[in-house]
Amino acid sequence: MVPEFNNILAWVEQLGEVDVTGIEPMTAVIPNSLRLRDDEVDADPLTGGGKRDAVLANAPAAEHGFFGVPKVIE
Repeated sequence: MVPEFNNILAWVEQLGEVDVTGIEPMTAVIPNSLRLRDDEVDADPLTGGGKRDAVLANAPAAEHGFFGVPKVIE
């Protein structure tokens, strides 16, 4: 397993030597653009938009407008 890992590290080292000046970073092989919608609080009354107080009234614990949850990491 060590030889395979060393081969991978050598390959990554080769990638680091490639001249990429002037090349814009990409997140995908083909250019994609995200289609975003407007962020409207009251867009859909079925999902509770704009009803924070009513939703939090049913929560066992709420703090500063958010659900309160037990601490899980000390």
